[in-house]
Formats: sequence, structure tokens, C-alpha cells
Amino acid sequence: MYRRGHWGVSLLVFAPVGFALVSLGRPELAVVGGGAMLWLSTVPDWDHRLPLISHRGPTHTLAFALLVGLVGAGAGAAFAEVFPGDRTTLVAFGFGIGTLGILAHLLADALTPAGIPLLWPLSGRDFSVYLTRADNTVANYTLFAVGVCATAAAAFVATGVV
Repeated sequence: MYRRGHWGVSLLVFAPVGFALVSLGRPELAVVGGGAMLWLSTVPDWDHRLPLISHRGPTHTLAFALLVGLVGAGAGAAFAEVFPGDRTTLVAFGFGIGTLGILAHLLADALTPAGIPLLWPLSGRDFSVYLTRADNTVANYTLFAVGVCATAAAAFVATGVV
């Protein structure tokens, strides 16, 4: 997928999480989490700029998602002094958003024929559902629109606007 498609899938995946956070009285975490999800949505594609790393290689794996989750947990621990709430909550939040952000990217790329090596280094098998090509403009904009609508609906319902 391209950037807009990745943004859309990230928003779609985050919508129920954002809904839960707002419903639990943590709208600030919903905003931070949504922003982090959008930022993380294209991180695996940084492999285009890294020497010796093939595209859709190690950065498109479950192992990388867990690694980013650990970095997120560290960020959660660092922000424990800034945001209200206990340290454990923010560490778990950071891990969850870090991992989920990369998993959303992997989900979007798994929609394409090229697929992803999800279980690398344990398996070299690529996972794909062969739904659409990554460069399909209609698919990318549709995913973006669906993600925006899902997130907006979750926000409206969680805040009681609807």
C-alpha cells in the first residue's frame, strides 16, 4: 500500500482502541495514540532508505512489531511523569500502540500480492490475501476514507455526540 492506504488501515485498526480510551475517560491517550498510529503507519517502509535491508524484509515482520512495541513501552515509561496515570498503564499503552502501529502496516501490505514475511526469521513464507496491488489509487483512497470514517464514528459515539 501507499501512504494514504497505510494511514487508513492504521485509523481503522485504531478506531476501537480510541473508542475504548475515550469511554474509559482517557481522551488524551486516544489523541496521543491516534497520532502515534499515524506516525508509525509508514515506519516499516523506512527500509527503502536503509542500506542492506530489502524492502518488505525484516521491517515487515512480527518480530519488528514487537521490537517497536518495546520502544513504545520505553516511551510510555518516560512519559509516566507527564501524563496522569500509573507507570504500568503507560508502559502497556506504549507497548500496545507501538506494536499495533506496525501490525496495521503489515495488515495493509498483506492485502497486496507481494505479501509480507510475517514470521521471519522463523519462516521465509510470505503471507498475502492478494486483494489489491499496492499502487491501486482507488484502494488506497478507499482505505483512507474507511479509516477516517471509522475513527470519526468511534469518536462521536464515545463522546456521546451521536
